[in-house]
Amino acid sequence: MNWLFSENKTWHYLSDKFSFIADMSGVQQDPIHHAEGDVATHTQMVLSALVQLPEYQALEKEEQEILWASALLHDVEKRSTMRIDLDGRIISPGHARKGELTVRQILFQQVATPFAIREQVAALVRFHGLPLWLMEKPEPQKALLAASLRVDTYLLALLAKADVLGRECHDVQELLERIELFELYCREQNCWRNARQFPSSEARFHYFSTESEQPDYQPYDNYGSQVILLCGLPGMGKDHFIRQYYPDRAVISLDAIRRQHQISPEDKNATGWVVQQAKKQAREKLRNQQDFIWNATNLTVQIRQQLIKLFVSYNARVKIVYIEQGNKQWRQQNNHRQYVVPDKVMDRMLSKLEVPTPEEAHEVCYFINGLSISG
Repeated sequence: MNWLFSENKTWHYLSDKFSFIADMSGVQQDPIHHAEGDVATHTQMVLSALVQLPEYQALEKEEQEILWASALLHDVEKRSTMRIDLDGRIISPGHARKGELTVRQILFQQVATPFAIREQVAALVRFHGLPLWLMEKPEPQKALLAASLRVDTYLLALLAKADVLGRECHDVQELLERIELFELYCREQNCWRNARQFPSSEARFHYFSTESEQPDYQPYDNYGSQVILLCGLPGMGKDHFIRQYYPDRAVISLDAIRRQHQISPEDKNATGWVVQQAKKQAREKLRNQQDFIWNATNLTVQIRQQLIKLFVSYNARVKIVYIEQGNKQWRQQNNHRQYVVPDKVMDRMLSKLEVPTPEEAHEVCYFINGLSISG
């Protein structure tokens, strides 16, 4: 796999070809931390600093491209989050979190990118500030271990280093020292250059879903039922997945409830009622310790966590299955569905997509282009 974001890496070409690059021009930053100027200037300096790093030059070509693309896009959503606070300071709150969603869209629609590479770039963008601010998090250990499940912490440290070297500020040396401490903490927590290993997927879920501070604790397994929580955009093939792999499993489907009661998917006022009807069915099955599949899009962490908390409260084991096809195949499948979703709705839902992460459930699987990948 010789994936490239772009063969031509000149700024002039990139800003002409991609509107999200052109948008960086004129997006102002706090002069205390970014005396170099706007986001476009900073990003170019970061890219220049990155490719000069000996550590970058020693990477394999694919890792170089992943890191280069992440540096290019790390501040892509300062354009939408930049504002002036009450003290007159320029801030961009949430730009990394929103940047992850935008990067996922870009690498799905505009720059064809394999799933694993896309999610690595998206995670690098999401966590690019973590090496600098980890120890200020409420729970540094959990923040780090969660990040390690998604991103190579070595590449993350290199991105942070380039981000620091690609700016003009008074505390460059202090920031570089923070990155060194980040590496030491990663090594101490056994997640430098690799995901933190847990005794089991159940142990991993227990650590992240409770107040546990012991990542090596193995909880007692005594499940009442098994729940499969499907996740995927409309038209990705969730119904086909059920027919192929679980034809005899009971299914709770929000779409089926809507059709039964002749409710339009666009009727937002009825969505709450539909979900409550589905939860009512789920509680009955959970009380009877019946296995079932929850079939809905479940595109955000918040929605999934609400459901998982319900299932776990009945002592169920929860498996998330995320289903995805390539952009072209997805559009074709949607157009051939009995219930076609309008393109504008598809695009809006894509913009909200948060791909499930390994710590969200007892087990997380990715079914990409018909092939299963374990989380």
